[in-house]
Amino acid sequence: MKHGFVKVAVVTPKIKVADTTYNGEVIREQMKEAAQSGAKVAVFPELCVTGASCGDLFFQSTLIAGAKEELYRLVVASQDCDTLYCVGLPMRIGTKLYNVAAVFARGVLLGIVPKSYVKDTRYFASGKDLNTDICWEEDESVSVATDLIFEDTSNADIKIAVEIGEDLLAPQAPSVSHALSGATIMLNLSATEATAGARVNRRVMMVEQSKRLLCAYLCANAGEGESTQDMVYSGHNLIVENGEVLAESNALSHGIVYAELDVERLAIDRRKDVLFEVEDTHIEIPFELDPCDITLTRIVDDAPFVPKDEAQRRVQCEEIFDIQVMGLKKRMEHTNAATAVIGISGGLDSTLALLVTARTFEVLGKDKKDIIAVTMPGFGTTDRTYDNAVSMIKHLGATFMEVDIKAAVRQHFADIGHDENVHDVTYENSQARERTQILMDIANRKNGLVIGTGDMSELALGWATYNGDHMSNYGVNASVPKTLVRHLVAYYADSCKGTVLSDVLYDVLDTPVSPELLPPENGKIAQKTEDLVGPYELHDFFMYYVLRYGFLPEKILRLAKAAFGNRYSYLELRKWLQNFYRRFFTQQFKRSCLPDGPKVFDLSVSPRGALCMPSDASFRIWLDSFLD
Repeated sequence: MKHGFVKVAVVTPKIKVADTTYNGEVIREQMKEAAQSGAKVAVFPELCVTGASCGDLFFQSTLIAGAKEELYRLVVASQDCDTLYCVGLPMRIGTKLYNVAAVFARGVLLGIVPKSYVKDTRYFASGKDLNTDICWEEDESVSVATDLIFEDTSNADIKIAVEIGEDLLAPQAPSVSHALSGATIMLNLSATEATAGARVNRRVMMVEQSKRLLCAYLCANAGEGESTQDMVYSGHNLIVENGEVLAESNALSHGIVYAELDVERLAIDRRKDVLFEVEDTHIEIPFELDPCDITLTRIVDDAPFVPKDEAQRRVQCEEIFDIQVMGLKKRMEHTNAATAVIGISGGLDSTLALLVTARTFEVLGKDKKDIIAVTMPGFGTTDRTYDNAVSMIKHLGATFMEVDIKAAVRQHFADIGHDENVHDVTYENSQARERTQILMDIANRKNGLVIGTGDMSELALGWATYNGDHMSNYGVNASVPKTLVRHLVAYYADSCKGTVLSDVLYDVLDTPVSPELLPPENGKIAQKTEDLVGPYELHDFFMYYVLRYGFLPEKILRLAKAAFGNRYSYLELRKWLQNFYRRFFTQQFKRSCLPDGPKVFDLSVSPRGALCMPSDASFRIWLDSFLD
């Protein structure tokens, strides 16, 4: 399937208990509906051909024969559908009765999977050790076993395995061995009664199982139509992908829920996880579906580094602050540094670095007067950022120090023969390097460490002056994306709401992101970073999918369109993605010699193991792959 997306369906038919003829008709209608909706995989509940609540009717040969006859009809009905189906029914194999899942596609019965862990042994035998073949029709044999994996020959990432109902609850659930043998999509046919708390528990179990096994987990539950003699069946259906619920049915319902799985994403996660060792002990049964593109309806998060839930976001901000603080604390203790020296511009990054440093000094029990906070006004400094910097330093209790760099930079221009009126890269970078030299020399004089302020997004884009703001003794923000820097500062501002410091922080949040290296226009910032390199919300999105998954550029563009379609045109998205690739590849030389800094996500651009990338790699094939 294009870009690894495959549409799936989880179905709860409204059945009649023990009426296999009626149930077969309903199932066929919903099979057809799922196929017409573009679903390539559709799973139905446990024992849905007969009903799961038949009780002692399971001892009746008429019911069992009727179920098998309906299975024939279902398989034949699938002949013209480009979908793999999985349907539950009782089946006699040898001398025993089993609770099984029949898997079929395009008119072919591919395999029978029996339930391993049977709760009610009054009717069904355990199929845990069952491994046999049955004769289906015209000498056609079909495998019956729990260790079957159904593999789509048109997409090797689509590998489907089955477990039934309580199999998931076993200490060694079949899905564990299925996953370790390569299955990426688990189908669970269930018939679970509705009890208080069961819905939440089921959701938690399937979220955790899919996350632990790096798989998609589809659960189809029996619902309306089952007998309510002693219990009610919930019809609670779920589609979960690596811990994320993509679709969920309402309580006590019937019908179909759909979602698009990203099997390429699952396969990449497994390849990158050194703990995930494939054993390949199962029997693989091939089938083939027509490759096709689908309309993407799944929600694509436009800020993958930032939790949408406010409570989760607060927890994450606190955790990241703690990581940054503990990293700097250790470095201060190890080096016996008496002071921390930090350049304060009044922008977001230096603000966050100062807040982290202040909290570190609180943890160390050190006087914040030993934080040397230096403002270094240059040709582009505005009153707004300067005033915010001064006020913030004052209200945090750090030592304020000002060094105006204009005279020194003019002398440097004279030394190298540069015209001050030429506002080129030399004009800009001379200021950045002058500031870094000042900070380093103050740190030498004050027995201190220079605290780096640059964030992960800037490093990914190479938006830093080499041996200027690129350099420090310890970079506390080095693994924090720009979109998250904003939330961390806002979190701190909220924590001290009602104070002058809080008001200053809110104003910093409202200030355009800028290095302020060009002269102001009418007293306002003339150089806005996002006008030059592109919106950081886009670059953080691109960075996540490039570093985390290595997707094709056209797939990342497709995801960006789904996430930002109402804010940016396709041409804008393509322009900034091309720009991201160009800068990401050409600026690796800066990342190859980054200072130390704490990792806060499983993604980082540190050259010490997190991003092992050659500085001379070409970006050509990445851009060529999605240019019109």
